[in-house]
Amino acid sequence: MATVPTAAAARGDESPGVPAGAPAASPVSGTGSGVPSGRRDAGAAARGADGGRRGAAPSATLDDLFSGNSSTEDLGDVPPPKNRRRRRIGGWIALGVVLLILGGIAGGAWYVWTTYEDNIREVMGWEEPKDYEEGLANGEVFVTIASGDTGSPISQSLYDAGVTKTPEAFYDYLIESGQNPPFQPGVYKLQKQMTSEAALAALMEPANKMELTAQIPEGFTVDGTLERLAEGTGIPLEEFQAAAADPAAYGVPATSLEGWLFPATYTFDPSVTAQSAIQTLVDRTVQSLDAAGVPVEQRQEILTIASIVQREARLETDMQKVSRVIQNRLDPGNQETFGLLQMDSTAQYGVGEDDGTVSSSENALTDDNPWNTYVHPGLPIGPISNPGDVAINAAMHPAEGPWFYFVTVNLDTGETVFTSTMAEHERAREQWIQWCRDNPGSGC
Repeated sequence: MATVPTAAAARGDESPGVPAGAPAASPVSGTGSGVPSGRRDAGAAARGADGGRRGAAPSATLDDLFSGNSSTEDLGDVPPPKNRRRRRIGGWIALGVVLLILGGIAGGAWYVWTTYEDNIREVMGWEEPKDYEEGLANGEVFVTIASGDTGSPISQSLYDAGVTKTPEAFYDYLIESGQNPPFQPGVYKLQKQMTSEAALAALMEPANKMELTAQIPEGFTVDGTLERLAEGTGIPLEEFQAAAADPAAYGVPATSLEGWLFPATYTFDPSVTAQSAIQTLVDRTVQSLDAAGVPVEQRQEILTIASIVQREARLETDMQKVSRVIQNRLDPGNQETFGLLQMDSTAQYGVGEDDGTVSSSENALTDDNPWNTYVHPGLPIGPISNPGDVAINAAMHPAEGPWFYFVTVNLDTGETVFTSTMAEHERAREQWIQWCRDNPGSGC
């Protein structure tokens, strides 16, 4: 049986029977704990005779405990850890403050960008390209080149049809490349999202000209419609004018085909004649009237209202409101205008005034012709243009409202103000006048 050394021996102190400087014995105790007995004695000595821990330093560290070199008894009094929850809350608060600051910076940057985008792009050289990139061309569209059209109106027509990216792209391309091609009137088949260079090549390609196709815009008069038919079919204009002289030949109960030649894009067979082409347009008008639920006996009246709506409304969404203004003014109990429609479009039509502006001359407003609704109460004696589906439907189904007046206060956007009294109308007119002052040359 091994001899258990004393505490002094474990510390290396000299004691009787042990030579000075000799190593202490290292047998383990009989407890089977595997802990050297010298270490246990040293801990006991440190605790003192009463086994207490007061005044004594712990004999082991946290590292000893977690590494398995000591037990919780060896740790002594260990101070509690700091309040981690408070630190965690503080961290979230700090993060929130940072996010608020970043959000404010982002919001300010977004406001500056949306307000001054054009200026920033110009200064930084980030302007959006005027033209589409190559390889985007898709679909199929038809573009009409009227007789006498030059680069500028053709450029606008290409943009309106979705061919070019901006209204000026095609015209700028012609100027920059120094080209002045001989454009031929007619209807051409192109694609959407073409480059200006590709669009020009397509317009110069004879195979893209639709020889028997005519595109009639909404709001065109009989004269303009017959010109488009002649250009699209190759039939002389004189033949169309002669064929249109007898409306009764097409079942039209009027002295003129005005309002009865429906605006659309038509493709005719090679055997088409002036008479068959006109009949096609009249039949399409009857189809639209029937779809709107117009009684046969009211066709001429509805077409007259629809033709005014077509010329007066800048936006399709306003057509039913314009139709309501007309109905309110036609009301026998109308004490605002006493039956006078006072529509500039009718006054201008009566004197053949169509210079592209919305303002009427003094002559147009005072001339005593049967279309002048400033002079004569009620509807004019007939339509003043060829209306489309939306205008015909609006004439038959006006919106509900008390309006007697309307004025377009922004000719670019078509924003129109509808009012019920002359005082309100005058305030709206001042808006229009101011817009015209700020935008000279914009069609006022």
